[in-house]
Amino acid sequence: MQTILFLIRKEFIQIFRHKIMLPMLIMMPLVQLIILANAADFEIRNINIHIINHENNSLNNRLISKFKTSDHFNVIAVGASQKQAHDNILYGNADLYLEIQQDFEKSILRDNNAKVHISANAIDGMKAGLATSYAIHIVQDFNQNIIVESTDLPVSVQESGIVTKSSFWFNPEMDYANFMVPGILVILVTAIGMFFTGINIVREKEMGTIEQINVTPIKKHQFIIGKLSPFLILGLVELALGLTIGKLIFDIPIVGSLWLVFSFATLYLLAVLGLGMLLSTITNTQQQAMFMSWFFLMIFVLMSGLFTPIESMPAWAQKITWFNPVSYFIDVNRKVLLKGSDFYAVQGQFIKISIFAIVINTLAIWNYRKTSG
Repeated sequence: MQTILFLIRKEFIQIFRHKIMLPMLIMMPLVQLIILANAADFEIRNINIHIINHENNSLNNRLISKFKTSDHFNVIAVGASQKQAHDNILYGNADLYLEIQQDFEKSILRDNNAKVHISANAIDGMKAGLATSYAIHIVQDFNQNIIVESTDLPVSVQESGIVTKSSFWFNPEMDYANFMVPGILVILVTAIGMFFTGINIVREKEMGTIEQINVTPIKKHQFIIGKLSPFLILGLVELALGLTIGKLIFDIPIVGSLWLVFSFATLYLLAVLGLGMLLSTITNTQQQAMFMSWFFLMIFVLMSGLFTPIESMPAWAQKITWFNPVSYFIDVNRKVLLKGSDFYAVQGQFIKISIFAIVINTLAIWNYRKTSG
């Protein structure tokens, strides 16, 4: 035990002496959390819209004013030229255009029926879909106002029939930061576990010090525990700092047990630390270790459910996520922090990450070769 403590002390001394590693371990992830939590927002704002308006009358102007006062749209032009609208879409000046048909007001007053046409730039399919949805919602709201004004019936009678009411559980204010921050924290903790563990061990190879360690009486398990323990501790510290920043800056709810979060984080770090060590056994330079870590990290992040729901992926991709530890931690973080889930609600993820940690560390230990001890 004393040998392991000496090795852990040695690792911490090396980390704190390193001019680049310590800032990368502490400052860079926290800056990334603050930036990404604000930038990774799927709510579309500042949508540039060109409105084609063939007439200048009260109803047309009322519809146009609803777009001008919307928080989502920037009305860049209003005019009768379809060519100008097409050019604005073509050259990227507008994201979509809305055309108010000829005799729009007359059609509403005479026939109780009128049409508008919406065309969107669908290069970015998600943005086009959301922008079109926002525009349709504004038109429908305008239509509802016209219906109310054109009849003497009370609003309660006009809205008779099927009435739906929505309630948003666990995130009633629909704050996207509450959804993103728990997931981003997982990515930062993963980066520490995978990147720095692999780089640290490979660095010993490059400097030649690992050969000196290999010929000492230090046992293999002592070397591995001494190497991994500091990054396990730093990962938990990073998680604590991230949760603190998330609470102070983004006011994310922490409904569930933090003990449950940190217990799962410990198992998770054992898994990714083992993966980092496994990568270090098959690489010889820090550059190789970084590329290998980056390769796996990108796959883990993109298929973790952080940005897109796993349920929306193809069936074959959903099966691949069974081997993605990041997806389990993101799921646990969101369930515990936002929903207040207890251990029984996430016990499946505990079992899966434990199996992953055992398998990956067994492979890493088996693949590590020590010449003596």
